[in-house]
Amino acid sequence: MTKFRLAHLGLVMAAIGFNAAAPMVGMSSVAYAADAVRAEIGKPLQEAQKLAASGKNKEALAKLKEADAVGGKTDNEKYLIERTRASAAMAAGDYDTAARAFETVINSGKLSAGETAKFSEALAGIYYRAKDYPKAITWFQRILKDNPGDTQAREYLTQIYYSSGKYAEAAKELQNAKSLSESQLGMLANIQLKQNDKVGYVQTLEKLAGSYPKTSYWADLLQRVVAKPGFSSTLNLDILRLKLALGLLTKPSDFMEMGQLSLQTGNPAEALKIIDEGYKKGALGQGSDAERHKRLKDLALKNEADFAAKQATTLAEAEKNKDADAMFNLGFALVSAGKADQGMKLMDQAIKLGTAKRPEEMKLHYGIGQINAGKKAAGISTLKSVKGSNGEAEVARYFVLQNKG
Repeated sequence: MTKFRLAHLGLVMAAIGFNAAAPMVGMSSVAYAADAVRAEIGKPLQEAQKLAASGKNKEALAKLKEADAVGGKTDNEKYLIERTRASAAMAAGDYDTAARAFETVINSGKLSAGETAKFSEALAGIYYRAKDYPKAITWFQRILKDNPGDTQAREYLTQIYYSSGKYAEAAKELQNAKSLSESQLGMLANIQLKQNDKVGYVQTLEKLAGSYPKTSYWADLLQRVVAKPGFSSTLNLDILRLKLALGLLTKPSDFMEMGQLSLQTGNPAEALKIIDEGYKKGALGQGSDAERHKRLKDLALKNEADFAAKQATTLAEAEKNKDADAMFNLGFALVSAGKADQGMKLMDQAIKLGTAKRPEEMKLHYGIGQINAGKKAAGISTLKSVKGSNGEAEVARYFVLQNKG
């Protein structure tokens, strides 16, 4: 959230100022308002306004002291003096004097509802600028009491809570808001970190990654889910899939690991795509490990050649043993190889067998497979239904976020 800025001085002056050329009524009063003003007050008051109108605000404040010296002032005379003082003090940069004058004017009961709001916002801003946070909070709360829908005032109040270390109050304001900007979400995330609210922090980080997909948000989010107690290592390939899609896969070791894991699941087509991407980005085929990179690619090419020859045998064994995982992996690999219809059919059969070792993980991969097969809407729907306590639900949710665009 950006630092609070006072309302434009010209607008404030327009809201609280007077006509410096206000007409005289006889020799005893000046027509500043409906009530008459005595000449001994009206004369220095009008002169103070003329000085302020010409930019001589300090002189205007000095002239008002003549009006201050007059005894027996009516409420209206006090109001007009303080209103003029508020205008001149604001323009002169004398915020202590302006604040006192503003409070008097606001509490006079002579302002319209619209003027009260403008004066109150200006006064709250003065106190914020002076770092008098308790009074700034009081006045912004007063503004919101009269106008609960004033989103700008609520943003400023939240910023003040945060700046003054009232993190619980700031978090409450942010959590009750209908929508939050990137900076507001960032503020909430910072508060949650300070309060060691790990669950809340991840939830906010997910909102940031989903709405403002910066690599820094995604990198933090994926690192945290992998470090979560109970996270299944069988999901490491899925994390790498996300990183690849998000442009977070850059190190040679990442491409090598992802390629090897894909081969281990019997998916040479995916492995080759990953390895080729690594070569394209210059992460593979360079340096002292270039030969290792080549060996992995050669292995992937060999496995790809063997895949078609062994496909029928692999399927027959899976059907004989009612091995849902083997059948499913074969189907997923076929989708990766561009044979979407054939692959999805096998994946459907595998799910119906009901013998998966990790059913929620299979559902996760089914959703990913649907997306890879060009059925994005269906895939997202599947991913949203994924449960599980070993990271499956989080990874599924992150694939949804990554594919929401």
